[in-house]
Amino acid sequence: MVNSKFMYKILANTIFLGKDVHFLPECHSTNDTALKMVREKKAQEGTIVICENQTKGKGQRGNTWMSEPGKNLTFSLVLRPDFLDISEQFYLNMTVSNSIRKLLQEYVPNLKVKWPNDLVIPGLGKIGGILIENTFSGEGWENSVVGIGLNVNQLNFNTPGAISLSKLTGNQFDLEELFRLLVTQLEQGYILLKKGKWNEIKAEYLHHLFLKDSLSKFSSEGKEFSGIITGVSHEGKLEISLQNGDQVFFGLKEVSFIDLP
Repeated sequence: MVNSKFMYKILANTIFLGKDVHFLPECHSTNDTALKMVREKKAQEGTIVICENQTKGKGQRGNTWMSEPGKNLTFSLVLRPDFLDISEQFYLNMTVSNSIRKLLQEYVPNLKVKWPNDLVIPGLGKIGGILIENTFSGEGWENSVVGIGLNVNQLNFNTPGAISLSKLTGNQFDLEELFRLLVTQLEQGYILLKKGKWNEIKAEYLHHLFLKDSLSKFSSEGKEFSGIITGVSHEGKLEISLQNGDQVFFGLKEVSFIDLP
């Protein structure tokens, strides 16, 4: 099991992320908890909510993220990217995806990012996921709650296509150390975003995008079709080149992958 005491400690090797850490032995969803704290003005930029046993974790498309207690990392962090326009919010998604992949590639060299922000090993399965929930006001972007679920030491899964670091490498990982390394990497990525290195962020995201430049099968509005992922639009829509030469763009809930990792 996780030594929960470490979760209360302020992270010494970061500038602002992890200076306010809230550990919960059990919760429904770290994102829901963090959003509640934001609404109640109890969270500052860099606040982290981490849970040992997340019972109703949320994933993309309304899916659930199931995690065995004490085996994995499930946490949410609060950011205030008000330096971005609302139309530019996908750059935050790309930044977070890049940051997690950078750390994990030390253990899993062939890791890919499946649009919009799942972490997968082609041919083996999904190792992690990201869910970003944003709040806006009339003045623009207020807050982002970045939820991260990472399969670390869990070996058995009820969900088909799930994999973990331990299952891939045969090693058990120190959750405390991995947490610290990951938060540090996330902060470095966020600082890069603040500096306006958008072209660099997008190029890295596309370079590691699952199925990019490969003929693949998809489904949209109940119909299957083949195409090649060629990129992502400024707003974060998936760009697919059809076999007839047309370029089409899909939002989050408008297309599904048939060729799964």
